[in-house]
Amino acid sequence: MVDVAPGRGPSDGEDPEHEEKVERWRASTRRKAAKKGSFWKELPILVGVAVLLAVLIQAFLAKVYMIPSESMEQTLHGCTGECFGDRVLVDKLTYDFTEPEPGDVVVFHGPDSWINQEFTAPEPTDPVSRAVRFAGSLLGFPTANEEDFVKRVVAVGGQTVKCCDDQNRVLVDGRPLDEPYVYRAPGRSTAQESFAEVRVPEGFLFVLGDNRNDSCDSRCQGGGGEAGLVPVDNVVGKARVVVLPPSRWQGVGDHDPQAVVLGAPAWQDALPAGAGLAAAWPVLLVGRRVRARLRRSGLG
Repeated sequence: MVDVAPGRGPSDGEDPEHEEKVERWRASTRRKAAKKGSFWKELPILVGVAVLLAVLIQAFLAKVYMIPSESMEQTLHGCTGECFGDRVLVDKLTYDFTEPEPGDVVVFHGPDSWINQEFTAPEPTDPVSRAVRFAGSLLGFPTANEEDFVKRVVAVGGQTVKCCDDQNRVLVDGRPLDEPYVYRAPGRSTAQESFAEVRVPEGFLFVLGDNRNDSCDSRCQGGGGEAGLVPVDNVVGKARVVVLPPSRWQGVGDHDPQAVVLGAPAWQDALPAGAGLAAAWPVLLVGRRVRARLRRSGLG
């Protein structure tokens, strides 16, 4: 007779249930190790895809730009010293389907006649700094670019613009603009600098800064006049949102300065509807009387 220890098989002396648990643990350990190895192998691919997507999005859809000067205060905050200007997200897709309109805040490449008198970005001198700056721009880290400008469209092709009327307002096609966004910095003149009438050719824009007396724009660039106009083809996109700093998260307004003043007064807009109601009332009244007579005569 053979003695058998409790819970053990007569041949191998091991607990089958324990062996199964050990095997499951080993299999789990192998799977975790395989996953870790797979992650490190896939990480370069994931980083490469992320970089490619960032480059494509900035090339075709949207890009972040830094506001380096005070010319668009207080719509957009900029700075001339050691400070942190607004970072704005610029929509690059909109103008593939539409044209810039009055009131749009646009980023554009400065024409050849334009010189950035508001801000000069220091260029990196060593190759490493240049490479880092270039890589950062590809990945969406904005830097001040002296070749790019941000201004508001005031007049478009086919319109004439000049300043000012007796109330110190810019005139487009002889009518004053409604510009609630205009800012006049303390200590500077409250009167806008006047300029002669300019006719904007098709395919060009007349742009001004919201900080009207602290902005070098179509009035002064290239000697002023038509030399200060911006080709539509130079427009990069439309400023949509302030993305940094967090305390400044907000949309960028595109109030049309021509809509209120150049558009029809409210009573004129309501005139067609009012005329229609006035004409319909007698018809309804006559119709009711006819139906009443038909009922009384037994025909209705």
